[in-house]
Amino acid sequence: MLVIPAIDLKDGHCVRLKQGRMDDATDYGADPVAMARRWVDAGARRLHLVDLNGAFAGRPVNADAVTAIAKAFPDLPIQIGGGIRSREIIDRYFDAGVSYVIIGTKAVKEPEFVTEMASLYGERIIVGLDAHDGMVATDGWAETSNIRAVDLARRFAADGVGAIVYTDISRDGMMQGVNVEATAELARKGGLPVIASGGVTNLDDIRALVDASEHSAIMGAITGRAIYEGTLDVADAQRLCDEHAR
Repeated sequence: MLVIPAIDLKDGHCVRLKQGRMDDATDYGADPVAMARRWVDAGARRLHLVDLNGAFAGRPVNADAVTAIAKAFPDLPIQIGGGIRSREIIDRYFDAGVSYVIIGTKAVKEPEFVTEMASLYGERIIVGLDAHDGMVATDGWAETSNIRAVDLARRFAADGVGAIVYTDISRDGMMQGVNVEATAELARKGGLPVIASGGVTNLDDIRALVDASEHSAIMGAITGRAIYEGTLDVADAQRLCDEHAR
């Protein structure tokens, strides 16, 4: 299992939000490349980037920062989400050196778009499912649909996408622990590997996800506020995952 540091970008700065609220952001610096280097030096094997402005605007806003990180670490797998709603945007990110793109709102509103993109790019397409009580949210978490996350996951499994990034919005940025039960259920029933997101706080959360991965396809855990505020050490967390895999 991978421990994947998150770098959320707002107005060119590295921030963390609480429950996706743009007006409740903690600023961690104005140098995204330096932040990426911090996590790479700590042993990160993949980075999770989010264009927060893009998620609301429906188009890339912090693409320059994403490109700079990809150029600085050309051998590091990078996944990017936020405002990815056309093939042109996907091609631009792949050309910039990004490894995976995460389709969120568009996947819910126009699932056929995912089908088309997966036919072109296969497992480089990841679907981001953000949920309140198992129901999918869209538009930067501003709207909640009547669609179950597990039902969408099953559909996208048939399309051949690479994975699901699953975020429990109620836990995101709140340092209250990850929703292991919901994550594991999606990984068991959705037919795709799942990357957990939202609420990862300390080694106990990583340990619980590792234990759950024995019976479900949990492939990674995204962590944000915990590593910025020091309640989780990236190197220690990845070491725990590696020891379990032996």
